[in-house]
Amino acid sequence: MQFRHEVKHEVSNHDLLILRQRLRAVMKPDPHAVNGQYEIRSLYFDTPDDKALREKLDGVNIREKYRIRLYDHDPSVIHLERKFKHGGLGSKASARLTPEQARAIVDGNVAWMSRSTNEVIQGFFIRIRNECLRPKVIVDYVREPFVFAPGNVRVTLDHHIRTSMNCTDLLNPGCVTIPVKDDPCILEVKWDHYLPDLIRDAVQLDNRHSAAFSKYAASRMYD
Repeated sequence: MQFRHEVKHEVSNHDLLILRQRLRAVMKPDPHAVNGQYEIRSLYFDTPDDKALREKLDGVNIREKYRIRLYDHDPSVIHLERKFKHGGLGSKASARLTPEQARAIVDGNVAWMSRSTNEVIQGFFIRIRNECLRPKVIVDYVREPFVFAPGNVRVTLDHHIRTSMNCTDLLNPGCVTIPVKDDPCILEVKWDHYLPDLIRDAVQLDNRHSAAFSKYAASRMYD
């Protein structure tokens, strides 16, 4: 399991404009982005008593969560992701899913997962069986990603964060989502062993501190 440094800041819409201009000057756009951005839809899973949510709100130092994610509402590329956090470090592993597999998981048809040789799918199946993980909420947002080769740096600007209302059908384009409280924008910086000064200066904002913002936690506001 390879860990990367991860820092998040909740920023204003004005900050977003400033950061966008700075990052465009010193970093390259992610090659997967079309016109500099893409839409992300994630379906998060949790236990019946909301273990992942409680651990996040309580500031538990070591935690794990699972989600299914697709980009620009394109069902041809769907990922099951396991995100592991240890303080300010994070690690992510993923497995490709077919649309049929994703729908089966959402519907609770998971027996097929026991026959998979993929480590992420196997781990998810064990958590489903042992802790009764189930779909909880969909989160939609727009991401503007930037990359910088030295330090393997990735900086993202996330905005227009929306949450579903009683809908966990990830592949349903008609699933209604509404803005989360306060319509936040999120700056996230990830790097391997060092963060170059050029990037550190570009993302520096006065009177801003790293914040434990969670799109998943924010999306549960209407529960």
